[in-house]
Amino acid sequence: MEKNFSKEKSCDSCPIRHRAVCASCEPNELATLDQIKTYRNYDAGQPIIFAGDQMPFVGSLVTGTATLEQMLEDGRKQTVGLLLPSDFIGRPGRELAPYDVTAVTDVTLCCFQKPKFEELLRTTPHVSQRLLEMALDELDAARDWMLLLGRKTAREKIATFIIMIEKRLTHPTLTRHQNERHIILPLTREAMSDYLGLTIETVSRQFSALKKDELIRLEGKRGVTIPDITALRDVAGY
Repeated sequence: MEKNFSKEKSCDSCPIRHRAVCASCEPNELATLDQIKTYRNYDAGQPIIFAGDQMPFVGSLVTGTATLEQMLEDGRKQTVGLLLPSDFIGRPGRELAPYDVTAVTDVTLCCFQKPKFEELLRTTPHVSQRLLEMALDELDAARDWMLLLGRKTAREKIATFIIMIEKRLTHPTLTRHQNERHIILPLTREAMSDYLGLTIETVSRQFSALKKDELIRLEGKRGVTIPDITALRDVAGY
């Protein structure tokens, strides 16, 4: 079940401090955000918000993974986006949530009441500028995803998905010379097939093929080691 938490976490030690909407904040601006923040925890599989509902808060994903889903006319759900740590949930100025948001793993959100955050956008340029940058990055990612779904092969789709997760989850201090990467995939094979527009059998075959070609090593259900990130990027078409 969802739990609300007091302001028990320090912004200075926050794992997403330099990537989230507060990344460009000056100390006084960060102090203002700290005064209006709360934390919410969600269990894996729990809905965070339903499409069409009033969303009283906005916030950043601190830990975990969530999906954005849209209901089709025939009752099926399509995954249209992934939310990873530092991604922003909610839209200032918009009353209703456009998508279902569901926790895939256990999730912690750093939340701000929407009216207070909207007022902050009017008075704190660094926050509004950072939110604009994140929105433009999201637009670029959506365009890249259109290319992936429309033009790339199944092999390229799986490689691109792995690269996308690696890019978001790998610590930025790694250099190009540190070519080996290890990640935990946030989605099951079934969820991946839905997200990538492939059958679950195709997803499994492509993972096996990448493993056979020694482009990845599989560890457990979701662990993936990439021995040579440059080689996998070549397969993905980067």
